Amino acid sequence: MATNKESYPARFDIDYPPKLNRLTTFFRLILAVPILVVLWLIIGAGSDGSMNEAGQQITTSGGGIAAGLFIATVLMILFRQRYPRWWFNFSLELQRFTARIGAYLSFLTDRYPSTVEAQSVHLELDYPDVKQDLNRWLPLMKWLLALPHYVILIVLMVAALGATIIAWFAILFTGRYPKSIFDFVVGVSRWDLRVRAYTSLLVTDKYPPFSLR
Repeated sequence: MATNKESYPARFDIDYPPKLNRLTTFFRLILAVPILVVLWLIIGAGSDGSMNEAGQQITTSGGGIAAGLFIATVLMILFRQRYPRWWFNFSLELQRFTARIGAYLSFLTDRYPSTVEAQSVHLELDYPDVKQDLNRWLPLMKWLLALPHYVILIVLMVAALGATIIAWFAILFTGRYPKSIFDFVVGVSRWDLRVRAYTSLLVTDKYPPFSLR
């Protein structure tokens, strides 16, 4: 997707809902269980168990598909200066799916997360030209360069959690998500996406802005 030079290669937004369902908001955590199970199965969170020759149980923890894609992408950029398009497309769709679930859990939308449709959640990542846009050695130190963002994001995410709880009560009483709180929670998600695009999704070397917008 072509963008102008002013825009960041990772963009996130959610359509503001004029009215929300109070009943589904009240039972949101219960309603979200099936789709959370689907997400858990996709990302491979958990551990794999196996038996050794003596019949003893051996447990090996896996980092999941997201960790595997990250390591594979680092190696491809480092040694081959390539970012396979199908890896990128899978990562993009996984991020979109996860974002729809996050929006639903945060009461930012009433629409049950789709595995296919964008719905009201809009997430875009620009596919990088590795040789032209990415420094092959930078993935090894991006985690260090992004430390200021991590510190700020911890504070912002705690604040966003508190704001979401306030919004939950507001929806139950009024059927509306306060616009200022909505913009703040979406802004924190936008900030987080830009940092992940830089540090773990590795689609850009452009340093993330310190901004909710």
